[in-house]
Amino acid sequence: MLHALHIENLAIIDRLEVNFAEGLNALTGETGAGKSILLDALNLALGERADPTLIRAGSDKLRVSAMFELPNDPELQTLLAELGVEPEDGMLYLSREVQLGGRSIARVNGQPVPLATLKTIGERLVDLHGQHEHQSLLKPSSHLEFLDRWLGEPALSLREQVRQTVHALRAAERELHELTEREREREQMMDLYRFQVDEIRRANLQIGEDEQLETEERRLTHAEKLIALAGSAYDALMGDNGAYDLAALASRNLSEIARIDLSVAEWGEQLESAIVQMEEVARHLRAYADSIEYDPARLESVIARLELIKRLKRKYGDTIEAILQYADEAEAKLYALETQTERREALEAQIAALQSQATALCEQLSVLRRAGAARFAEAVQACLRDLAMERATFVVEVRPKPMDAMGADSVEFLFSANPGEPPRPLNKIASGGEMSRMMLALKTVLADASPVPTLVFDEIDAGLGGRTAYAVGEKLAELAHHFQIVCITHLPQIASRATHHLLIEKLADAESTRVRIQALSDEARVYEIARMLAGEPTETALQHARELLSRQQSKD
Repeated sequence: MLHALHIENLAIIDRLEVNFAEGLNALTGETGAGKSILLDALNLALGERADPTLIRAGSDKLRVSAMFELPNDPELQTLLAELGVEPEDGMLYLSREVQLGGRSIARVNGQPVPLATLKTIGERLVDLHGQHEHQSLLKPSSHLEFLDRWLGEPALSLREQVRQTVHALRAAERELHELTEREREREQMMDLYRFQVDEIRRANLQIGEDEQLETEERRLTHAEKLIALAGSAYDALMGDNGAYDLAALASRNLSEIARIDLSVAEWGEQLESAIVQMEEVARHLRAYADSIEYDPARLESVIARLELIKRLKRKYGDTIEAILQYADEAEAKLYALETQTERREALEAQIAALQSQATALCEQLSVLRRAGAARFAEAVQACLRDLAMERATFVVEVRPKPMDAMGADSVEFLFSANPGEPPRPLNKIASGGEMSRMMLALKTVLADASPVPTLVFDEIDAGLGGRTAYAVGEKLAELAHHFQIVCITHLPQIASRATHHLLIEKLADAESTRVRIQALSDEARVYEIARMLAGEPTETALQHARELLSRQQSKD
């Protein structure tokens, strides 16, 4: 329930606080007094798009805030919990600040939230019905939603199943289409991956092989030189008068010295060790020289192998490890592409199953809608009779259409105001009064299907008068037993049924214009109803107003 609306610097309003009550709240006042500004303010607090031109002249920003009693709405409570918003003593505060530059700040209980979130929360708190709502009523695309909401959980649950199934069906169809569209590309990629994997696997690469081959290539390329150098080194060590013979002579001389002077014995030992190492080096040199063979055929083979490895490195990676990893990845991609045939078959089977499931669900939903359409039409028609349209005919036409997420039905409301006239689409209704009553009838019938606790009616009385106005007032009063109703009205027959009557006035002087709003006492209501009846509170009008209020109070 809406408790209060606070407004600052909006149009001609500098600062205004409006308090609302349970039941039917009527807002009345002279034309141009600012009633529409109140709706602008409420819309801003509920998350509608902001217009900086609404900011009061001389101000740099406007502020609006609305205080609500938190309704028993599990979906709303879940949303607030996800946002981390804690209601304060069971109250919810929605606020909006709009700056001259166009920047807008939305808050819920003081916590900044995205505007879309504020709008989502607002839609769970207030349902506003004005002339723009008439426009949506004229669109057949909205009629299916009206019917399903009235049918309630069975239809909404089935429709959700249809939505999920159709969503899965369309996703599978898109994937199959993409597979088909990419068939040529897939074949090309499979050929490429097969070639790459085969090229790498046939090379039979071994990790570290390239380094070994590079060493072997150098040895084979310089074989003659290496043999000559090794032989020369060997001769220098072991040849006649080579290092070995000279070292042996030196060793014998040191031994002779050591027999006389023991202090040089250590040198002899060191020299003996060097001679042993010299022999070891000479043996390695001989073996090395013997191992080297000038083999042009082997050299050619090594060079060819290295060229192969270099070519693979240029194509697939800087190292043998990287090349082998590329081959593994290419094999995985090749497997994925090769199994797409299986995926295609699986998708075709899945599509057939989903198509059958969706068709069955749509048929169930269609049966439910066709059965409920007549009951819904009768409920609306009964409401129209209460609104002084006893001879009106209301029809809900359910026709088949191609299946989509909403099912396989199109729904359109048809209306005839007079006997003998065939029911026609609502957009053929010329009378604003008829349209207003049609809207009120639909909202009354849909009331039990709506979790929104507050209904706002703006100019729902357009084009009405006399007995019809009384009937609309009665219906609004009846609706107010289930909802909080806020109604901007020009008709005394409706205003007299209010349980809380607010008067909006525009006050102007030489320097400024401002808006005042006040809750009317019983006597003040008499004068306002009289003004609405006659333009001026004449004695006759006052008497008529008292009678009207007395009559309505006796009904309550």
